[in-house]
Amino acid sequence: MRLIATLVLLLALPAQAQTARLVVPFPPGGGPDVLARLIAPGIGENLGMTLVVDNRPGANGIIAAENVMRSAPDGTALFLADTSHYAINPHLRANLPYDPLKDFVAVIEATKSQLYYTVGAAVPANSLQELVALSKARPTGLLYGSSGSGSVAHLAMELLKLESGGNFVHVPYKGVAQVVPAVLSGDVAVVVSGPAALLAHHKAGRLRMLATPNPDRWAGLPDVPTAAEAGFPGVRMDITIGILAPAGTSADIVRRLNDAAGKALRAPDVNAKLTSSGLAVIAGTPGQFADSIRRQLDAYGKLVKASGAKVD
Repeated sequence: MRLIATLVLLLALPAQAQTARLVVPFPPGGGPDVLARLIAPGIGENLGMTLVVDNRPGANGIIAAENVMRSAPDGTALFLADTSHYAINPHLRANLPYDPLKDFVAVIEATKSQLYYTVGAAVPANSLQELVALSKARPTGLLYGSSGSGSVAHLAMELLKLESGGNFVHVPYKGVAQVVPAVLSGDVAVVVSGPAALLAHHKAGRLRMLATPNPDRWAGLPDVPTAAEAGFPGVRMDITIGILAPAGTSADIVRRLNDAAGKALRAPDVNAKLTSSGLAVIAGTPGQFADSIRRQLDAYGKLVKASGAKVD
């Protein structure tokens, strides 16, 4: 039956298309890129094709989104998007050139992600409370770096500002590969990112991961509290990463892409590596992912409005 299903999918895709692309809106190095490179081989194998990772960073995902949106709806161009692209961007950008519900089809919600409020070793703060107090004590505030204006990292800091009254100033970078060196060198005091880019520096004492805005502690860092536990109960964010296809992609292709991606995500070795990177596998249905996008659009719309966050 698996052979028959594979043949049907191959017949559904263009005969000349032996290679498909998984477009990642970040430079190499961050959590979404780690996810893409772990699952792409398995997805390709399950489809009987080659799936290559195509990094297209910039404009907080707009470059990648437009590239996929304008591609043929045949399953050969896929967008590895996160919460910032399908739930935050629409509320931060008045002239966003894509609509996450109209211009894309949900394929699979792949993982939940962890984020951490993190400081450089020279920053005299060992807790989120101390970090907020330090920012208030400095007339010019503290600089924080994010992986781009409108990113989940940007909004996480704006939420902390809203809830704490802290004095934090945003410095956007193209991606986590640029912002982590900035906090290591002291160009910025704070960074918000996932553990894939931070954990080795944290363990070496070069950075300190203070707290997470996620609702639960991560098993990989059980001693690092949630923001709620650190004294800021209003600081909570749910962050996911998923795969989208261009609007018009047939339901049959979407189902088969979902099946291939789900198998890749649930493979024991891949699952273990994702867990160690701070990513918890979801691997639900296309319908469940579409429902999640709608819920997140509503929740983050309220958060953006309340925080007053703006794209720089």
